[in-house]
Amino acid sequence: LGPLPWPRVLLPLGCFALLLPPPPGAAEFSPSLDSDFTFTLPAGRKECFYQPMRKEASLELEYQVLDGAGLDVDFHLMSPKGETLVFDERKSDGVHTVETEDGDYMFCFDNTFSTISEKVIFFELILDNMGEDGQDQEDWKKYVTGTDLLDMKLEDILESINSVKARLSKSVQIQTLLRAFEARDRNIQESNFDRVNFWSMVNLGVMVVVSAVQVYMLKSLFEDKRKSRT
Repeated sequence: LGPLPWPRVLLPLGCFALLLPPPPGAAEFSPSLDSDFTFTLPAGRKECFYQPMRKEASLELEYQVLDGAGLDVDFHLMSPKGETLVFDERKSDGVHTVETEDGDYMFCFDNTFSTISEKVIFFELILDNMGEDGQDQEDWKKYVTGTDLLDMKLEDILESINSVKARLSKSVQIQTLLRAFEARDRNIQESNFDRVNFWSMVNLGVMVVVSAVQVYMLKSLFEDKRKSRT
């Protein structure tokens, strides 16, 4: 995510690619197992993204509204057949997992209900069972000979490596989410700080005016209003 304040769009290198031909306001992700993205959604706008998936794979999507009035946004997730799988109305965050089929899944963030406030949105995609691990194992077996002479079989080595890989990926995912939560809390605190300063100045101004009125009224009570004759 990087230090605050963010630029209007942060794009991890190597994680995203344009869909050809791209619909207006749409983008496609490369088949990365874990991708995250932070962008600014202007007021009155709707932004859509496409993710190609394979049959019997798993698509997990988590999103958070990090900044913006109300911290809410409408979220739509649609299947390749155009069916609405998920619809969140004016929520600040959400986590959704779907079993996929062949085709492009579309998910949209809708801020058309807001006419003034833009939103900073973070979301993360986690793709499972995309068919890459099995191919990697087959590639390994091509270069390994004499496995019977080893105390640890190739399958045990692959199982250990996959276990370490899964735990590292989970650690990266948790750290990314924690950074997103931290950024969201910081935005809320800065907003509250501005509000406290504003109303403190208003209260200070009211106190000064009240004090001046009280001094004037007390002073007027002790003035001698009788006129002396000469």
